[in-house]
Amino acid sequence: MSKFKKFDDIVKDILSNSEFRELDKEYHHGITRYGHSMRVAKLSYNIARYFNLKNYEEMTRAALLHDFFKREEIKSEWLKVAFDHPMKAYENASKYYELNEMQKNIIQSHMFPLSYVLPRYKESWIVSLVDKTVAAYEYTRYKAALTTTIYLMFVFNMLTK
Repeated sequence: MSKFKKFDDIVKDILSNSEFRELDKEYHHGITRYGHSMRVAKLSYNIARYFNLKNYEEMTRAALLHDFFKREEIKSEWLKVAFDHPMKAYENASKYYELNEMQKNIIQSHMFPLSYVLPRYKESWIVSLVDKTVAAYEYTRYKAALTTTIYLMFVFNMLTK
């Protein structure tokens, strides 16, 4: 038997939170913010297991909560949102869950170098890098494909008039 708890057991209380589930209506990188957060959390969990990290549960939970905000909560241009949303995500997460210093740092620094807080733990670096990797995958898989399709439809429409 593995000494690691299952992913679902670690995050079940977060996944049952109605406010967190609202992220399934927020689009992010071409999919929902809920879907993006799940990808980041699952990959972070798998990396933690692979490297036998003792703080894997805390890291997994913080990875899931890293984008716990709604777009309406931050009314700014995209670059300012990149800088500001980690603080809003931490604020929202701390309303519902008791977070330790490492989890706080993971959430607040996940946008490094576009953040006000520097990663201080190896778990913070892992989640930050996983978030970027997942975002690049999602952008190229979903958003870029959608943008290209819309552009080609526009060009086709112009050429057939």
